[in-house]
Amino acid sequence: MAALLQIPSIKNATAFHLERWRKVCADPSLQRLPDRIETNRYGHIVMMPPPGFTHSNLQLEIGHLLKILMNGGRALTECAVLTSDGVKGVDAAWISESRVKRGLKDDVLTIAPEICVEVISPGNTRQEMENKRELYFAAGAEEVWFCDQKGALHFFLKGSAETAAKASVLCPSMPKRVKV
Repeated sequence: MAALLQIPSIKNATAFHLERWRKVCADPSLQRLPDRIETNRYGHIVMMPPPGFTHSNLQLEIGHLLKILMNGGRALTECAVLTSDGVKGVDAAWISESRVKRGLKDDVLTIAPEICVEVISPGNTRQEMENKRELYFAAGAEEVWFCDQKGALHFFLKGSAETAAKASVLCPSMPKRVKV
């Protein structure tokens, strides 16, 4: 048991995850992989297959709509966000300029964008998506949206994350279905 006590602990989670992410991004062997990479709460690499055509198309359309419908910020796709479970890649997002200034560190957002969007892939599970929704809200997101493979958007608002809302509060003109 004494050997366990000599294992170093994480004293500053943000610094630990940012340093781990920097190393992951700088690793030439990982750069050649066709997979998407995230990290978990221990800094371990989690790999997923790259998004399919439908996923990518929906991701871009949502990003495009956010860009034209929202003001005072940026629409993003494939955005690295630090959560309590490591660095996650948000499929599409909208973030205000003030939040970028406060939260961008080493090319990773340490505060979630106001709007985080996940396009649900055929391999995703309900538990996985509910977990991501919780992680994004805990990291500061105000809304988390899910988009199914047919383009239907489901809006979740901070404080009432268990039940989908009829529309986005931050982007009320966002359609309920994305056409692809």
